[in-house]
Amino acid sequence: MTRTTLWRCLLAELLGSAFLAAVVVGSGIAAQELSPGNVGLQLLENAAATGAGLYAIILMFGPVSGGHFNPVVSFVDAAFGGVSWRTAGAYLPVQVIGCVGGAIVANLMFSKPAVAFSTHHRATPAHFLSEAVATLGLIVVIFALARSGRSQHAPAAVATYIGAAYFFTSSTSFANPAITVGRMFSDTFAGIAPSSVPSFVAAQVVGGALAVVVIRVLYPDITAAEAGDIIVPHGATTTSGIGETT
Repeated sequence: MTRTTLWRCLLAELLGSAFLAAVVVGSGIAAQELSPGNVGLQLLENAAATGAGLYAIILMFGPVSGGHFNPVVSFVDAAFGGVSWRTAGAYLPVQVIGCVGGAIVANLMFSKPAVAFSTHHRATPAHFLSEAVATLGLIVVIFALARSGRSQHAPAAVATYIGAAYFFTSSTSFANPAITVGRMFSDTFAGIAPSSVPSFVAAQVVGGALAVVVIRVLYPDITAAEAGDIIVPHGATTTSGIGETT
């Protein structure tokens, strides 16, 4: 991947991560204001908006950067040879910065303080298990589609999986270290207390590691080119260099 190409990928990951955080946090704030006192309806509204937004965001930026917006996705992709470790390492800070920036923008759009650290504590054994399971499922969904020649379905599959996982996990499926960090900057429905962030990130890393094992067992004969085709449909021409290992 050339230096110019990498910068375009980084910009796509930055913008995509920012939009993702803005959708998650913004829809959480809107749900809290539109449906006060009804937590179930708030969660439904937040999940529906997140799923729809994530689908569109992947379609917007996937052809440029691969549409990761998630350090676990990037490093699992590197483990399979889809991107270089250098690229995955470069993605990490821009994904985190993008999610923090998106959360701040969401706060401002609803006349909230730009930065207000969340007081929503979520660090329990049940939440840890939920985040490990949610991340495991997300990574398997992405890479199973790539390895079975159905990458064109990845945007919809990822979006619907995350929407469903809002309800089948007690943690509401963050499944992403970058969005976890971003959400601690908003003391709203979608926030997470800073003290809960390390537990969530650790669980997400565990889930990603387990997913690598599962994918290797289920799909053992995969080329580097196939490994890199995680979001962009097979046969699509991209300008990002995703799939290169140098």
